[in-house]
Amino acid sequence: MSATPPPRHPKAPPIPPHPGLDILEDEVVWAQRFALQRVRFRYTRFDGAPSGILTWELWRRGQGVLVLPYDPATDRVALIEQFRLPALSAGMAPVMTECPAGLLEAGEDAEASARRELAEETGLTARAMAPIGRFMLMQGGCDEVVHFFCGQVDLSAGNATTHGLVSENEETRVLTLPAEDAFRLVAENRIENAPAALSLMWLQLNRARLRAEWIPSA
Repeated sequence: MSATPPPRHPKAPPIPPHPGLDILEDEVVWAQRFALQRVRFRYTRFDGAPSGILTWELWRRGQGVLVLPYDPATDRVALIEQFRLPALSAGMAPVMTECPAGLLEAGEDAEASARRELAEETGLTARAMAPIGRFMLMQGGCDEVVHFFCGQVDLSAGNATTHGLVSENEETRVLTLPAEDAFRLVAENRIENAPAALSLMWLQLNRARLRAEWIPSA
């Protein structure tokens, strides 16, 4: 009598059906905090012909959030610095300058999650939140979808502090700087992660509108 297979990892459901997609094999090969799925499949090419058989490893991370803290009154932003092992393995400086970010808890609203991550990683509280957009970070190998926000915060005190969840051995250092200086970091390729660069470029385009909306009229 064959044994009952274990339940699938909650982050690795079967690939959903799609017109022209033929799933030949769908297997969870790693199931810890995240899951790694190995999928053999064919898809229909643009000319209507079936593709050859592909085998892809799919890293299942689920949904995440990111927030760029911005103070319209002082025209300053808050970024964080954090040790990143993947950056070191890629031959880059392991301490990256980034935006507060994290994963959604089960059933959690994206904006609520962004406010939580902002508080955990910077100690800041958002007075208002502006949606930036929803983006995939590694569409060639990972299913993670991240909801980007810009949060209105008070940076008048500087907030040069360290934060992070002790339970996760997390340490983040807050870096507060004028918006123009942050934009210059992007222009000089000194922000080396795409989410922070994208968020700062969005702010550069929308800064005047946000200041008009978030600063009360005299």
